[in-house]
Amino acid sequence: MMSSSFNPPIYLDHAATTTMTPAALEAMTRELAVTGNPSSLHTSGRRGHRVVEEAREKLARAVGAHATEIIFTSGGTEADNLALKGLYWTRLAEDPQRNRILLTGVEHHAVLDTAEWLEAHEGAELNVIPVDADGKIDLAALEAALAESPETISLVTLMWANNEVGTVEPVAEVAALAAKYGIPMHTDAVQAFGSVPVSFADSGVATMAISAHKIGGPVGIGALVVRRDVKLTPVQHGGGHERSLRSGTLNAAAAVSFSVAAEEAVKQLDAEYGRIATLRDALITGIEERVPEATLNGPRDAEHTGERLPGNVHFTFPGCEGDTLLFLLDTLGLQTSTGSACTAGVARASHVLVAMGRSDDDARSVQRITLGHTSGPQDVEAVLSVINDVYTRSKAAGMAAGNR
Repeated sequence: MMSSSFNPPIYLDHAATTTMTPAALEAMTRELAVTGNPSSLHTSGRRGHRVVEEAREKLARAVGAHATEIIFTSGGTEADNLALKGLYWTRLAEDPQRNRILLTGVEHHAVLDTAEWLEAHEGAELNVIPVDADGKIDLAALEAALAESPETISLVTLMWANNEVGTVEPVAEVAALAAKYGIPMHTDAVQAFGSVPVSFADSGVATMAISAHKIGGPVGIGALVVRRDVKLTPVQHGGGHERSLRSGTLNAAAAVSFSVAAEEAVKQLDAEYGRIATLRDALITGIEERVPEATLNGPRDAEHTGERLPGNVHFTFPGCEGDTLLFLLDTLGLQTSTGSACTAGVARASHVLVAMGRSDDDARSVQRITLGHTSGPQDVEAVLSVINDVYTRSKAAGMAAGNR
């Protein structure tokens, strides 16, 4: 028998976006009431410029970078586009044989689709480096690919942490391998920043994408962190804002809110990591007890060594369609995610799970539950109270559909 609906609904999709923190919301609301284009020369403009630069400095401290390395963007997707296209075009202009891009098959679509666009329109050759069953990059395979005609490689890109299965990648090791051949590396750190320790300076990467709405800031602003010696070809042109790398009027209110959320996230990182990872472990154990057929995807990280994002729980529920599980949970007031794409209403296997060696069927039978700063033990108990019933109903629906 299914339990009654949870009201208000319980939000369990923090990897997609998370609630703004009170401090970030207050900072943005306050700044929205003030007029002044940060590029204007009058008093209001100069005030806006000062506010943006103070936010830039605060954000830089939070990510372990210099303030001049922060380029504000509209979010992680734009930052990834600027990094990949900017690096590729610059490197290709310097040497026309540099057309190879090294990446894994588990990257976020902001990176994968950008790389595939460069392949289709700009002559890029994509070399996909394999990952293991947990989604972690094969370093030996990467080393072999780097050693094979390194003069033809434009760049390496590897996400810091996977948005679907939560695997944390060895970014600094990969950056060091690429640096041996003088090859720049980009990392999408959108999921990692605010959840695990992230230092741009220590990582050795050339560029790094981050986003505000994953850490309690507003939607619509992110940043590309660009090492000071790295040259990028701009993607958009206009007023020459942001070191002429990203033209467009700066959003002072969002920048301030982003910097406040970032400062909070870093300050509370150790405590929140332990708290949320403990909730994650309880949820993983509880699901395995109630649904023995379910299989955890990604590393277990039982010792909290940082192999997995603290709030990520990702299971394959064999015999089910992920969307069916999602909708059944949603009707009960539990908001989760399949972690896979859906095109024109037709479910599609997760490219991340396929790259990890799962079958198409298993890659469609997944559910991602992600915890965040508003999550508590009651959220874990809510999921565990219904997961067996939801799984049973979803599996029956899948079997009925297969018999038609």
